[in-house]
Amino acid sequence: MKFFIDTANIEEIKEANSMGMADGVTTNPTLIAREKGDFEDIIKEICKIVDGPISAEVISLDTEGMLKEARHLASIHKNIVVKLPMTIDGIKATRQLSKEGIKINVTLIFSPLQALMAAKAGATYVSPFIGRLDDISNEGILLVEQIVEIFNNYAFDTEVIVASVRNPLHVLDAALMGADIATIPFKVLSKFASHPLTDKGIKAFLDDWNKANK
Repeated sequence: MKFFIDTANIEEIKEANSMGMADGVTTNPTLIAREKGDFEDIIKEICKIVDGPISAEVISLDTEGMLKEARHLASIHKNIVVKLPMTIDGIKATRQLSKEGIKINVTLIFSPLQALMAAKAGATYVSPFIGRLDDISNEGILLVEQIVEIFNNYAFDTEVIVASVRNPLHVLDAALMGADIATIPFKVLSKFASHPLTDKGIKAFLDDWNKANK
């Protein structure tokens, strides 16, 4: 399973990359807005750090605007993946851009049929947002299970990026279902290595060592 880092913060990306946990990066307008600096400069800096897919999102809502933005974003670096919204205009743009060899991540997926449409249009990735479904009392991880099953049934090459990850259990469940990728906020990723029994064990080893060497 691939781990993408869901952030535009350069220091978080560097730290995740140093652990070998950054197979790619996903950004969006909200994440970019939290950081100081020009949008393109931030994206270029991320591309220098991580040699993997870097998702950058358009802000246009019409097909022609998306096409123009997407072509420009794709020209920034070979690893750029253009994020397009799951709308009719977004699907039209996905179909055209995929024919041009531009990699597309269709975002804001909340139903299996949306994911199926995106895959049929040629999307490289689809991003189901499971945390936001949980927020409205739906079972977000069930969406991932359905998408993975559909894609396996019909041998789609489109990869599933589990997004809107809120806790380590989201990633565990997605991995057990065979999702290709989870895009993870750094604060969630940092929890993976923690366990109270690990901390207890380290303390016991050190206490015993110190006693033996007094």
